[in-house]
Amino acid sequence: METYQNILVVIDPTTDEQKALKRAIDLATSIKATDRQVKVSAFLSIFDFSYEMTTILSSDERDVMRQSVIKDKELWLQNIIDELKPTIEINCQVVWHNRPFEAIIERVIKDDYDLVIKGTHQHDKLKSVVFTPTDWHILRKCPCPVLLVKEHEWPNNGNILAALNVGSDEEEHHSLNIKITKEAKQLAGLIQANVHLVNSFPGTPVNIAIEIPEFNANEYNDTMHKHHEQAMISHANQFDISVANTHVEEGLPETVIEQVANKIDAELVILGTVGRTGFSAALIGNTAEHVIDQLNCDVLALKPDGYTSPLQ
Repeated sequence: METYQNILVVIDPTTDEQKALKRAIDLATSIKATDRQVKVSAFLSIFDFSYEMTTILSSDERDVMRQSVIKDKELWLQNIIDELKPTIEINCQVVWHNRPFEAIIERVIKDDYDLVIKGTHQHDKLKSVVFTPTDWHILRKCPCPVLLVKEHEWPNNGNILAALNVGSDEEEHHSLNIKITKEAKQLAGLIQANVHLVNSFPGTPVNIAIEIPEFNANEYNDTMHKHHEQAMISHANQFDISVANTHVEEGLPETVIEQVANKIDAELVILGTVGRTGFSAALIGNTAEHVIDQLNCDVLALKPDGYTSPLQ
């Protein structure tokens, strides 16, 4: 959290209602109240293919048209900012780029942003969140934390849910658990929230239960539950988090995290994403993405230490 001093907000060009910008202003105001410096940049990537295809115009004339559209969007964005009356300075950035996610990540790398905030789209008929290709690309390839903003408010004394994998012996999971929990604790102190921890564990593999009749499924589940519960308590104790605020459940991560988030009415879920790209991402998918799809609160996705964006 100490590093959240340079925030990039992705502006939605389709609406005047900029929930990501409002969330950024609230967060930056809380950071500023702790006497820390914080900068917020409102970033908009625009592109109109028709301007590029206007062959009757010279390249100079096309450039003038592009600059005119950019200037128009800068004025539109500045008006939105002015209407919000922020108590912090917000820098406007409008660029011409045909791949928004690349424009965003390139700017993050170039200007060393430490948090990206982006709003999600609500599908009115389905009453669910629809993720765009830009959302998925940013989640997988952005080197800094990404905060996806939904409709849920951040009330005082609300709940932050940190999604962990405490049953694993892998160093990557261990270090990511620590990173996620530290982030949750520091954010909770900033926005006056309570920290909860959640961990899921798999049930008895069906093929084993079928192929080995003497296999005791109940005993296996009890052993797995105790293993994860002890690991969770040990982890919670390291961070002075009450055992009453820990949740260890059998099931798929996306199901367990959604159920616990709904039960405690979480305003924010923090989780780790390995940033898998390419064919393996399409084939296997990413647990974080399955989880994010189903939550109706904000989600903060963190990368493991040492992660390098494929755009770097």
